[in-house]
Amino acid sequence: MPLLQILMVLIVVGALLWLVNNFIPMAGSIKSILNAVVVIGVVVWLLNVLGLLHSLSRIHVGA
Repeated sequence: MPLLQILMVLIVVGALLWLVNNFIPMAGSIKSILNAVVVIGVVVWLLNVLGLLHSLSRIHVGA
């Protein structure tokens, strides 16, 4: 994936998160949970796109 596409995705996700935080009224605890989920999702997506997550795919939990 080209660097420009990654940058555009990050800008769009950041803008959407900013819009949700500023214009949708919700409790502060729900906002912080939403922010944490989005940030964790973006970090996992970036690790996957950059190829740093492929070694974790060999790990199996359970039988």
